[in-house]
Amino acid sequence: MSDVVSAIRDEVNEALSKDELELPTLPEVALRIRETAEQEDVSIKDLADVIGEDPGLSAQVIRIANSPLYRGVSEAGTVQMAISRLGMDFTRNLTTGLAMQQMFQATNDVIDRKLRSVWNHATQVAAISSALARNCTRLKPDLATLAGLTHNIGVLPVLTWAEEHGRLHDSISLDAVVEKLQGQLGTLILTKWEFPAELLCVPEEHNKYDRQRDKADYADVVMVANLQSYVGTNHPNTELDWHAISAFQRLGLDPDVSLTEVDELAADLEAAESLFN
Repeated sequence: MSDVVSAIRDEVNEALSKDELELPTLPEVALRIRETAEQEDVSIKDLADVIGEDPGLSAQVIRIANSPLYRGVSEAGTVQMAISRLGMDFTRNLTTGLAMQQMFQATNDVIDRKLRSVWNHATQVAAISSALARNCTRLKPDLATLAGLTHNIGVLPVLTWAEEHGRLHDSISLDAVVEKLQGQLGTLILTKWEFPAELLCVPEEHNKYDRQRDKADYADVVMVANLQSYVGTNHPNTELDWHAISAFQRLGLDPDVSLTEVDELAADLEAAESLFN
């Protein structure tokens, strides 16, 4: 690790230990949706009313309910009809993920480009995670989607800190610091947001390629999705020995075969990708 990377990492860690590192909060609409959905006597109308306060989010929920992945015999023309089709839990997790997009924007051009790149990658991993969960596990596709969208959420506080402390001039070093710290910070953020316990390990463990488990979990799903997202690129992770990564075995996948070549996955993958386009 270079001296510059070590110095920036130490500064970020010190800020974290002094509670001076600002962790992001969920967008207000996502908080209201989650709070409403978790009430014992909540109705579909109650949840639809909250989602309806955000026209953009409402349109996305209706569009997804009518997408090839979830559409029914008739078209869902309202948020209530969309929730009825998708289910309360699925809608809560889906809208949480969709609302997060606004967090990946900034007024600083350098930060904005980095954040948009992070979000685009997160949506790709989320789509693959959804398809994997549906076809290769008994895990919930909506939670797998959310896991994919938040697997690199730890990037946010590092970039915010770098902007505030004038550390944007050394992009390579900053990327190295992000790589070192985003897992730890991601777990802190998801814990702060009171996300489901089974997702809390994903930021830190989705790139621990020697991890062992009895059966596939969300970290496994995101790990394989993340690796598959690099197929056809020159990313360093394509040089790893994927046969040594047991997550592929737990998902019942051949590391040498692209997901688009697996008949039962290809259609689902294409449909899942359309959720974010």
